[in-house]
Amino acid sequence: MRTSAMAVFKQEKVDDFYDIGEALGSGQFATVKQCREKSSGLDFAAKFIRKRMSRGSRRGVRREQIEREVDLLQDMQHANIVTLHDVFESRTEVVLVLELVSGGELFDFLSQKESLCEEEATQFMKQILEGVRYLHSKRIAHFDLKPENIMLLDKNAPLPRIKIIDFGLAHKMEAGKEFKDIFGTPEFVAPEIVNYEQLGLEADMWSIGVITYILLSGASPFLGDTQQETLGNISAMNYDFDEEFFSTTSDLAKNFIRQLLVKDTRKRMTIQDALNHPWIKSYGFEDVSASPRVPETQGTGADPQPPILSQYSVQSHCGAPRNGGYVDAELSARAAAAEEDVGLMETELSAAADVRHGLRADVDTLLRAFDRQEARCREESESAGRRLSLARLEFREAEASRRALREDVRAADAGLDAVAAMHQQRRRRLSGLRREMSEEVRWLREVIGERWTEDGDERRRRSLADSGLYDQEVMQALQELLRRSCGRELYSEAQQPITESD
Repeated sequence: MRTSAMAVFKQEKVDDFYDIGEALGSGQFATVKQCREKSSGLDFAAKFIRKRMSRGSRRGVRREQIEREVDLLQDMQHANIVTLHDVFESRTEVVLVLELVSGGELFDFLSQKESLCEEEATQFMKQILEGVRYLHSKRIAHFDLKPENIMLLDKNAPLPRIKIIDFGLAHKMEAGKEFKDIFGTPEFVAPEIVNYEQLGLEADMWSIGVITYILLSGASPFLGDTQQETLGNISAMNYDFDEEFFSTTSDLAKNFIRQLLVKDTRKRMTIQDALNHPWIKSYGFEDVSASPRVPETQGTGADPQPPILSQYSVQSHCGAPRNGGYVDAELSARAAAAEEDVGLMETELSAAADVRHGLRADVDTLLRAFDRQEARCREESESAGRRLSLARLEFREAEASRRALREDVRAADAGLDAVAAMHQQRRRRLSGLRREMSEEVRWLREVIGERWTEDGDERRRRSLADSGLYDQEVMQALQELLRRSCGRELYSEAQQPITESD
């Protein structure tokens, strides 16, 4: 039973508080195992729900969906509603410890009977309606009422008590708030779900109509060869009461079903209307805990016998996992596939954005490094250019200096050549003059010698030499001769002493 101080989502290991036993059933994302509480020794059912680990994944149940189911179960306490006892959470899953409902599914129990009279049917339908009335009184819509979610607490009881289970799709309806979705099991969903219209408590009443139809006939009213055909039959209200299955069914029972299988939600019976329907009230209602076992023999007369329910178990091809309760219609499958594709694309886009961000960061880093390297190279290039320009200028200046020096050398060579030629010419002239002077000197000596000889006067010759008159006259004559002959240069050279060799 529910404890008064129940912790929500305990972050502890369920194995520390419960001994986990054998599996009782499994669904798409959940497995139910029997467990025993260590402290009390009481038996419970542990529902292990796998959590969805990422936004883009389609495996597992979203945590907010599990939270919604837990919130609803914690707020409910009714004889025909399964009770939540405890909640545990780990990194990968949430474990709901629920009241152990060990009697199996209602339809499995009924399919083992040879036949089912309407009185028996109404006894079970009343329990279903009472459970739904409790839900609707709290503005809670189950949205997945089907035979698999109607269980027996104890099938060995005289009139087994039913328990409504699996609130994975249940929602609390808020006045004035729009709510649309595509979910449920194809055979039992209302037209407003198929057509994606505003949803409310009325969708549960439609499912009750389908359950009643199957309970009394063993056939499914809208079941087609494919899920698409099934959904089309629901939208088109394509059903009837085949005489093969309803030949012995009362008009009140058919009227009960007709007033539930109404496309216009405003004209569909409410839960209170269903409980007040003559077919439900005609057999009275007793407390199931005190009711004797209903006879299993066929009735007679006014108590017609419908076909056995084993036919439904064979004919139904419901694709939803047993007690799974999650989306299973073809339309919802397409929507789920589209949602999964969108999620995958969002994941891929997010990954691509991360890669793009990383690449952009890498590119920015490379660009900064390139800019630094480019600036360094530009600076080095400019420096090298300046050095090259300076070197070119220096080279041009050196080349100009070299050319000027070469011209100077040429000019110096030419000057030297001219000086050498002039010098040679003047040497030749000097040599000629020297020869002339030598001849003149010899001539003078000859003239003087003749005069010395003619006078014969030794005493006079010494007197003349002493007076210097002779020498002065000779020298003056020679100097005059040199000035006239070769100018100052030869004259200076001629001033050198004349040796005997000359």
